[in-house]
Amino acid sequence: MVAAGAAATLLKKEDAMKIGFGSDHAGIELKLQLMEHLREKGYECVDYGNYDPNDRGDDYPKPGRAVAEAIMRGEADKGVLVCGTGLGISLAANKVPGIRAAVCSEPYTASMAVRHNNCQIISVGARVVGRELAKVIVDAFFGAEFEGGRHQDRVDMISQVEKDYRGQ
Repeated sequence: MVAAGAAATLLKKEDAMKIGFGSDHAGIELKLQLMEHLREKGYECVDYGNYDPNDRGDDYPKPGRAVAEAIMRGEADKGVLVCGTGLGISLAANKVPGIRAAVCSEPYTASMAVRHNNCQIISVGARVVGRELAKVIVDAFFGAEFEGGRHQDRVDMISQVEKDYRGQ
């Protein structure tokens, strides 16, 4: 397991990883807290919405898709998504070709999402985890590195499933 503080090393401005953030109304407060947490560690943070906590019609698939597409286009390196449970917004992100988004409620799964599955997006539930636990979860995610090897073979298999169903 990667130590929670592994991502605490400050990055140089030119080396700063660009992180895309997205949320629905339920996740705005936690999203903003996580953005500040990662900015303090030297990450560049870009908000892809939602911006209004009173907008109950904000449709979580929109920011989930926006963050995933930003990663696909190379505009962001990784992403953080937040909705009530973390699930709905991650489902939308996972529909974007090549994207692997993991919903995590504890740090071990967040680390393994990167180490074994090379996930680009972490998703958390604002109604599931508190602010401090969410920080530990994203620290574990950003502190982990993909191990490759046999895990690359499995990631390739996941990508093949996606390719097999395109156009059907």
